[in-house]
Amino acid sequence: MKTKPLNVNSIPALSEKGFLRYITFAALYVAQGIPEGLIFYAMPAWLAINGASPAEIGSFVGISILPWSFKLINAPIMDRFTFLPMGRRRPWVMVGQVGLLISFFLFTLISDPLNNIFWLTVVGFTVSFFGSFQDVATDGMAIDILPLDQQARANGIMWGAKMIGTSASVALGSWMINSYSFSTTVLFYSMAILFIMAFPILLRERPGERFLPWTEGAESKLAARLQMHDWKSIFKSLFRVFFLPASLLMGIGVFNSSTGKGLIDTVLPVLTVQELGWADTDYSQIFATANMISGILGMFIGGALIDFFGRIRMMTIFLILLMALVATFSILSPYWNVEEVVIGFMIGFYVLFVFLTIAVFATAMQLCWKRVAATQFTLYMAVSNLGLSAGAYILGPLTEMFSYPQLILAYIFFAGIMLVLLRFVKLEKHQERVKDLETKFNEA
Repeated sequence: MKTKPLNVNSIPALSEKGFLRYITFAALYVAQGIPEGLIFYAMPAWLAINGASPAEIGSFVGISILPWSFKLINAPIMDRFTFLPMGRRRPWVMVGQVGLLISFFLFTLISDPLNNIFWLTVVGFTVSFFGSFQDVATDGMAIDILPLDQQARANGIMWGAKMIGTSASVALGSWMINSYSFSTTVLFYSMAILFIMAFPILLRERPGERFLPWTEGAESKLAARLQMHDWKSIFKSLFRVFFLPASLLMGIGVFNSSTGKGLIDTVLPVLTVQELGWADTDYSQIFATANMISGILGMFIGGALIDFFGRIRMMTIFLILLMALVATFSILSPYWNVEEVVIGFMIGFYVLFVFLTIAVFATAMQLCWKRVAATQFTLYMAVSNLGLSAGAYILGPLTEMFSYPQLILAYIFFAGIMLVLLRFVKLEKHQERVKDLETKFNEA
């Protein structure tokens, strides 16, 4: 009996099935978590246990994370250019996935990586470059495809998936680097990224579009109507909406909050491995556990809390709790040799920060003008990643001036700035101003 070949045209498009939207965006965010976990957490811990200085580690993380701030360049390019017969965003998602795959293979070409931190940094930068393309395209596709009533829930699922991907990458990556080799580890993750590529290849944005450039299909009328065709309209619209008071204040707040997070992320592996005598695998396993817990709680609790109590209120509460936690941990520095104290701080900090992140991104979506939503949303994300890079960079200079308890306490300064600015973010008034912008745009 002959079996019929699979008819790919019978596979539903993302716009047709809610379940497919959730699982696809979750998978793509896991793909973002894989390089993040390996490059920003597992590898710094591995470098630390092998004697790299705080300045070298900070430089590696800071430069590797820098391309994520380039997203404000990537987004307008994606808004301006695409291959509409394959969808408005999906071609760029596939470019990002292929680039990630190639970049991970480049890691295997580095001989003696511990003594070639320069080339590790170069390839880390390349991985982040393509990761940022995939991220921008995924966010843009989510904004285009997700109905409004699914965006908050999807934010929780996506960021929960990213945290789970990050934590799994850290735990497994640290174990594989130490048990096998660095090359074996990156080859393994290349295969994981290759598997995730099946989602954007098989699942179209809208029915009737092409699966691949050489297959049959046509552009969607809706996608064609959404596409902007000149730079002037994109940048003029973006400038007008981003410099509305609520949008600008939110951007400044996000940068400062992320700077504090970047500092904590970079100081923790140095503190635990070099000062407290942990093995790099110990730090990586605990970090992975903290992120796994935060990811799961973010998926099932974080989004629900934000929907029920409101975005601004919950961001305020999360920031206050984070500041209180950091202050308590700094005061308890004489007890840092007790592992449970450090573990408790790590779990509490990352759970609260994931909740804060979900609230921030849900707010960013609400602040977006739909006409330039992908570029505007990406601008918030770029500002956030620029803050993470800044936080990593300042570790070297700050370690020469302050003790570790004081370094940890510095987070309160950055979080406090965002806390103050949130009092002046008025979402309803902002939405009224966006409606005025839309009216003027249509009249022009």
